[in-house]
Amino acid sequence: MFLPFTVYPFSSLPPMLQTVMIYYPIVAAFGVPANVMTIVILSRWNCGLSRCVSTYLVAMATADLLVVVFDVILYRMNELYFPTTFLFITQVCAFQVTLIHATTDISVWLTLAFTCDRYVMICCHKLRTRICSCKTARNVIAIVFPLFFCKNIPWFFLFEPIFTVGNTDWFCDFGSQAWTHPGWISFTWIHRVLTPILPMFLISLLNVLTVVHIVAATRARKVLKGSKNYADQDDSEVKSRRKSIVLLFAVSGNFIVLWMTYLIFFLWMQISQRFIINTVNDPMFIADHTSYMLLILSCVTNTCIYAVTQSKFRKELINVMKYPGKILFICFKGGK
Repeated sequence: MFLPFTVYPFSSLPPMLQTVMIYYPIVAAFGVPANVMTIVILSRWNCGLSRCVSTYLVAMATADLLVVVFDVILYRMNELYFPTTFLFITQVCAFQVTLIHATTDISVWLTLAFTCDRYVMICCHKLRTRICSCKTARNVIAIVFPLFFCKNIPWFFLFEPIFTVGNTDWFCDFGSQAWTHPGWISFTWIHRVLTPILPMFLISLLNVLTVVHIVAATRARKVLKGSKNYADQDDSEVKSRRKSIVLLFAVSGNFIVLWMTYLIFFLWMQISQRFIINTVNDPMFIADHTSYMLLILSCVTNTCIYAVTQSKFRKELINVMKYPGKILFICFKGGK
């Protein structure tokens, strides 16, 4: 059995291990309540956002919450602090890795769905009435969740135990067929293309097209503002779009920036054909963990984005944070 890193003096651990042992508990401590509060606040429809946007954001927060629970708490932290629990029985471990891949895929593709919805809303006037609706958002979410759970089922069958104690298989590692069988090689490549290569490309493309449309529309308005019929009009359309544009660029930009290191590391690994990490001081080990730490961070930063860009969300967030204090005050006053 493996010993938890906590049995060793913290100062004796390599810097990268010290970092992850501090980092993941902080992410869990912030990520779980932040995503739960986001779900609660947005579900009340009081943030000045359309129901369509709120529906996507609630689904994204739910997916991010699942990533934090399954990946950070039940896998990463468990591996660091309690590596001999039942969660690392081979079948449980393989199922858990399958859930991690599925929830990560869902989080990424919901971000893409939200970006597509905002692109249509801003740039496609003829389609936005039909596509940018709460019903469409719910249908997309209802497809994305089961689709990517099913898509990741093959991961469960890709792992083999590292060793066996009695009749129990422990831990899970890629079987030899993962590196040699054409079917498994194709599956892993398709997985990486679908998450994150294709979504990153599409999100970047849609953002560029949105910027081009905004620039063209702004120029047209400047021309119209020069006319007497338009000079005194309030450009309400620009004001109504501004909130959506800021939110869109903040969410999609955050995703691209935090996933970029992971994508670069993956491509570098494929080009160099170096798949074995020798020691914890190996640059490959450091790059791998750094890229994954940034990837995980994308699942806890959206709440901060909403708080920074949406004034009504900030107000609701403050009210939610004050609520437990109000309950305690009422209980204390009633007790007297």
